[in-house]
Amino acid sequence: MDHNHKSLISIQDFTKEEILHVLEVAKEFERNRVQKILEGKVIACIFFEPSTRTRLSFETAVNRLGAKVIGFSDATNTSVSKGETLKDTIKMVSNYVDMIIMRHPLEGSSRYASEVASVPVVNAGDGANQHPSQTLLDLYSIMQTQGHLDHLAINMVGDLKYGRTTHSLLQAMSHFSPEFIFTSPEELKMPVEYKNFLDGKGIRYHETASLEEHLNDCDILYMTRVQQERFTDPMEYEKVKDVYRLTASMLSNVKPNMKILHPLPRVGEIEQDVDDTPYAYYFKQAENGLYVRMAIIAYLLGYR
Repeated sequence: MDHNHKSLISIQDFTKEEILHVLEVAKEFERNRVQKILEGKVIACIFFEPSTRTRLSFETAVNRLGAKVIGFSDATNTSVSKGETLKDTIKMVSNYVDMIIMRHPLEGSSRYASEVASVPVVNAGDGANQHPSQTLLDLYSIMQTQGHLDHLAINMVGDLKYGRTTHSLLQAMSHFSPEFIFTSPEELKMPVEYKNFLDGKGIRYHETASLEEHLNDCDILYMTRVQQERFTDPMEYEKVKDVYRLTASMLSNVKPNMKILHPLPRVGEIEQDVDDTPYAYYFKQAENGLYVRMAIIAYLLGYR
């Protein structure tokens, strides 16, 4: 089996150079959205767990590159529901397509799929583990708003324990000498292994439970929702679900270049009145997902 192809399972599969290359290609696609460079290719989007936003963004990316999409958006009426193993599903789909884009609720499932597939695999989310295309669109959004990625102060707010987007973003940004602020309730603090990772690289971070404390000295405010589905105890969730609410009135002294990112959907952590401020960037961030996903697909299929 040919295993020379490259997959994107974790953001750490890409070097700093590859990250920067994909972001450059994304810029090119933002300037010119229709580039039929993958005419004749077929790409499978297989979503064992529903995610409308990510799936539509990937499928649009495939279409704009001129390739065709096959797949399913949840596994209920597929052979998977008859008990077919993940291995067999992946092997079978591999025979039909040039790439597999996959979301699965089980941590590690995408890495496993990439080991049995004969084509590149893109992880579109595996449980609470990794979601690397989200990380790349976050980086792209940071670069587009700040003009660069180096030496920025990034304030991550909310669920830092289960929020996979913050974990991957932290790893990716570690190439660019950032400073982090981790704003979370005690129950949802950044896990110790990520703090050890930063310590090992000499990257500074502060922890706080107060949203107000570092609002005015960050370049990027990265808000996250507290995800109910990651909690086993409903009481725990009720305790922390509304702990942070950003309103427009809180933004009167922020840095002029400050931008607010959020890996949508939001549930209540950003009030609607923030949408009209010059700091809100989360809808554009979501749109950026299209260009970045086009760039990821093109890169893994050999477009340089």
